[in-house]
Amino acid sequence: MITGIGFPNAGDWFRRIDGSTFEVVAVDEGDGTIELQHFDGTLEEMDLDAWLELAAEAIDPPEDWSGSMDIDEADLPPGEEPRREFSDPLDFVDDYDGN
Repeated sequence: MITGIGFPNAGDWFRRIDGSTFEVVAVDEGDGTIELQHFDGTLEEMDLDAWLELAAEAIDPPEDWSGSMDIDEADLPPGEEPRREFSDPLDFVDDYDGN
C-alpha cells in the first residue's frame, strides 16, 4: 500500500492504487480541505486527515492533460493537436493512410 504522500500543492497529479488519476486543484490550509479533480472531470473534496490516509502516489501529469476539459483548438498550446473523439473505432481505420 502506498501511503504518506505528504501535503499536496495545487497542480500536483496522483494515482490511486485502483489506477485512477486525479489532480489537486485547490488546497485550503485555513479550512483544512483539499479539492481534487479526477481525469474524467469529477470533483472531490476531502479533509487533511483523509488526504494523509489516502493510498496514492505522485505522478507526472498525463500526456493528454485535456481529459476533463472542453478545449477549443484556439486554446491549445502552440504545436499541440486537438484530441479526436472516436465514437466508432473504425473511424480511425478509415482515416489511416499507412504512412
